[in-house]
Amino acid sequence: MANAKIKIDEAVSADIIDGKTRLILAGEQLFAKNGINGASMREIATKAGQGNHAAVQYHFGSREGLVRAIFDYRMDQMETARGAMLHLARIGDRLKDARTILEIILLPQLDLQDADGNHSYASFLSQYLLQSRSPEFGDFGGSEPPNLTLALRLMRERVDYLPPYVAQRRLISVSLMFLNILMRHHGTDESAFGESFQDALEDTMEQIVDGMCMPLRLRPT
Repeated sequence: MANAKIKIDEAVSADIIDGKTRLILAGEQLFAKNGINGASMREIATKAGQGNHAAVQYHFGSREGLVRAIFDYRMDQMETARGAMLHLARIGDRLKDARTILEIILLPQLDLQDADGNHSYASFLSQYLLQSRSPEFGDFGGSEPPNLTLALRLMRERVDYLPPYVAQRRLISVSLMFLNILMRHHGTDESAFGESFQDALEDTMEQIVDGMCMPLRLRPT
């Protein structure tokens, strides 16, 4: 009887985890399509196959809680890739190279696709970043996975000549540049743009490095 109860509890726990994940993925898709404030909690619950229309509030407490959960869920998914990239950078003595660090921060997002093969996370993250108001470098209001945290610390050390609020502003700006190229080009007919996605990505990464690392030039007062 005890073993049976354990199995039942495990099944219930797995169902709860699966249900939360479905809500996270449904929220990501609908937020990407309709805006973070444009999708109702009822719509998200329905898309996730939840009969209880209060499922979002039950699991996440609020819309803001779901937004943070989406961000944290995707950040955790990218941790393994970032760890492998950090390892290679360490072996190659490239942990101070700006292009390498920015690739560690940005490129794992290429592999994040929703059930329809779209980059809904890129659209969601664009909206998330546009709402960020923190002046602290790398602070986006979510969790701090260790590999991402390390990559952000390396980037901050690389641009230590910038005030933290400038470095944060630039980090958001270059992230939006990357997300734009991902949403606009990836998975589409290359003939519509006159260049391949890889060519567009390479050019964008060069712009990102320059934009992140250029010296701060202020007009004299």
